[in-house]
Amino acid sequence: MTLTSDTAPAVPEALRTDPDLAVQLLRLGDDALVLGQRLCQWITRAPTIEEDLALSNIALDLVGHARTLLTLAGRRDGTGRTEDDLAFTRSDREFTNALLTELPNGDFAVTVARQLAYTHYAVLYYEALAGCADPEPAGFGARAAKEVAFHRLHADNWTLRLGLGTPESARRMQAGLDRVWPYTAELFDEDDVLRRLVAAGTVPSPGPLRTLWEQEVTDVVTRAGLTVPAPGWEARGGRTGLHTEEFGPLVAELQSVHRQFPGGTW
Repeated sequence: MTLTSDTAPAVPEALRTDPDLAVQLLRLGDDALVLGQRLCQWITRAPTIEEDLALSNIALDLVGHARTLLTLAGRRDGTGRTEDDLAFTRSDREFTNALLTELPNGDFAVTVARQLAYTHYAVLYYEALAGCADPEPAGFGARAAKEVAFHRLHADNWTLRLGLGTPESARRMQAGLDRVWPYTAELFDEDDVLRRLVAAGTVPSPGPLRTLWEQEVTDVVTRAGLTVPAPGWEARGGRTGLHTEEFGPLVAELQSVHRQFPGGTW
């Protein structure tokens, strides 16, 4: 007999192909992967042993987030690509991370400023994602928000320590904020893909979160005795594959072992 639409079993959400959702999951996964790779560059170079361990653990969390998100993206785009395929076989122009996450580490204050901006955004977005209709991204959002909340606390504490420390530490922290601020707007952009997903209730829009993000970050910056940078030019392009000149070497470093030993297993 032929099953009618009334009697056909529902396809589990985890098995449904959704190219738009795959795009958004890939963007989030690229954010986490690229930022995790940047933070790995602090290993053995952080200001103290304690910070070496702290940044290593934050990077490890981010790589774990990337693994989950890239796996889900490969599953939902219908291609069957694995997390390794997406991490190690794409060119730099195929990555869709926000430019903020690929900015060079600079001195420690620049890294702190980048973390401050990213973590406050990520917690807000993952908390919103936890309430979406699709159980897979919702489950990820609920778990990841709790982990990134600790990353946010780390960034907040260092912003306060540097801002309220010596004149030199305050100068560097302010310079770090000025450096990363133009790259924050891209986190909240909404394109046609996101608009379709938001209309369907599949994922939340990051746009409405910007006001709360600005309030949270401003509170930390003000308590640190620093100044939120004035609005000005805004850098964009990462979501569409247009990256900074420092991004190519970062991807080459990320993919170096896979390129040397293609098909290798551990």
